[in-house]
Amino acid sequence: MIILRTENLFAGYGKKVVVENVNISGIKGQVVCFLGPNGAGKTTILRTLSGLLDPVKGEVYIKEEKLSDISKKDLSKQLAVVLTKKFEGGLMTCYEVVSMGRYPHTGFFGRLSESDTEKVFEALKTVNAEKLAERYFDELSDGEKQKILVARALVQEPEVIILDEPTTHLDIRHRLELIDILKKLSKEKGITVILSLHEIDIAIKSCDKVILVKDNKVLAYGVPEDVVNEHIIKKLYDIKDASFNNLLGSIELSNKLKPQVFVIGGSGYGTPIYRALTKHSIGVSTGIIHENDIDYEIARTIGIDIQSEKPFKAINDISFTKSSSIIDKIDIVIDSGYPIGEINKRNVDLIYYALNKEKKVFTLRDKFESIEIYGDKSKRLIHCDNIAKVIENFYSVKKDKYCENEIPRSDLY
Repeated sequence: MIILRTENLFAGYGKKVVVENVNISGIKGQVVCFLGPNGAGKTTILRTLSGLLDPVKGEVYIKEEKLSDISKKDLSKQLAVVLTKKFEGGLMTCYEVVSMGRYPHTGFFGRLSESDTEKVFEALKTVNAEKLAERYFDELSDGEKQKILVARALVQEPEVIILDEPTTHLDIRHRLELIDILKKLSKEKGITVILSLHEIDIAIKSCDKVILVKDNKVLAYGVPEDVVNEHIIKKLYDIKDASFNNLLGSIELSNKLKPQVFVIGGSGYGTPIYRALTKHSIGVSTGIIHENDIDYEIARTIGIDIQSEKPFKAINDISFTKSSSIIDKIDIVIDSGYPIGEINKRNVDLIYYALNKEKKVFTLRDKFESIEIYGDKSKRLIHCDNIAKVIENFYSVKKDKYCENEIPRSDLY
């Protein structure tokens, strides 16, 4: 059942159009999310959907009734709004703030019945805020305040809740907790949740539909798995020095510098090394990585040079020769500590090759494992306890190009 929809909606202020031709819908129990850069018009659309702004053109419908035809009191029973504007609670307790949400259901004097009081405490319980009931609202953290405002919206018993950037200023714990609460409201109570977010990864992993807004129009609209990809995110946010990986939902900084290091990765062991080297503007080449490996996905997104092999295939002579030729041109090889199996065991031979070519080889394996794998050759490896030590050792090897006081220390990394 469609709870809210728009028809050729032009949203703006007065006669000034901010976003044009918006045609979207929210089904009962769906979470619908607006994504887009600052100033794209997300807030303007949300304020229009909530009735706080009149459409410049077009219509908003709630259950096929024009929003403009619904009285304010009736609308407040169907739709609740949590906007970014700071709520001043004064000396009000959280219980009193949440109680304000019952105003559409109380009489002229606004007195709460026993049933109203039960609904207030039920809303506090739903958002995991029962213990905050007697605390003053202004004493709360941003995350706690946001939960109370959601509870206030919830006691209106609406069919739609609209939230404008509800995760802004929240730490990761409170962001995830709030999103989890909104998902439960949609799935367990059948409330349609319409919100705007800046966190792409949270949006694609938790929302049923996404609406991408840019340059006064809707760029794309649909199921996030179908709509969101590397190309569309770059276009949406004009990203130039980073890339989005839609399989992992992550943004990775680009690294297209000339390789100074060859990282032997696999099974995700190379990923933190790629990121650390990229952060320090150190060019990277990596291999030999199978194309179904997470390290392959991250390396591809970062844009570093990859020597790869087909999934489930043993490393062949061509891949090995290409990787060897790259090692010939650089000074440092890093053994990430990847698990060794039948199909990638030739990567061990790359380490032997690098040592025979007098290259510096760093390893993140402990000394016992190194001896087991490399035997006497392990004595020539530079053992690193962590990635910070890898970075420090890189600059030590390259110290002829850096002043002594420019060499980063691991305890500062």
